[in-house]
Amino acid sequence: MHLSKGKQVTIIVLLLLIIDQAVKLWIKTHMTLGESIPVFGSWFQIYFIENNGMAFGMQLGGAFGKFVLSSLRLVLIGFIIYYIVKLIKMDASRGILTGMALILVGAMGNIVDSMFYGLIFNESTFTSAASIFPDGGGYAPFLFGKVVDMLYFPLIDTTLPDWVPFWGGEHFIFFRPIFNIADSCITVGVAYLLIFHRKFFLR
Repeated sequence: MHLSKGKQVTIIVLLLLIIDQAVKLWIKTHMTLGESIPVFGSWFQIYFIENNGMAFGMQLGGAFGKFVLSSLRLVLIGFIIYYIVKLIKMDASRGILTGMALILVGAMGNIVDSMFYGLIFNESTFTSAASIFPDGGGYAPFLFGKVVDMLYFPLIDTTLPDWVPFWGGEHFIFFRPIFNIADSCITVGVAYLLIFHRKFFLR
């Protein structure tokens, strides 16, 4: 059966969103904050943290910043959907549409956390995992939920030699950010479009 480009984009977005949310739901209900599960030795871990901000744990300060960020995400999602529809009408290649679909997944995956996680979960702590639909209600109002991150790749974890200028003797970790599947989709989608389809967007 031949699927239209629009249906293919829809399937990609829904499938990756389901994977992103399934992982986050498991993390929230089975792990405590700061808990780590080694996957490949120490250099790849499932490490549970939450943040109020943008991709890779970056933040836009305070409650007002959180509201602005969530609102901007909703506007961005609307624009990306509009642009994908426009690309389909222009008969853009499946590669371009796949890249845009990945970016859409990234934007949607994290806004779902912000919109609903505060409503359906109680607070995750360093001593107990969260419960879904708790008797006392959720920990935050609509749009103020925290984003769940868990992918951690401390590829280099060492103490810098004393002879290194400025940072000699300090603890050094590379790669330090902790992120999630939605963040990964944005990164892969943008990188793929820049590397393989830059001429299309320049044109």
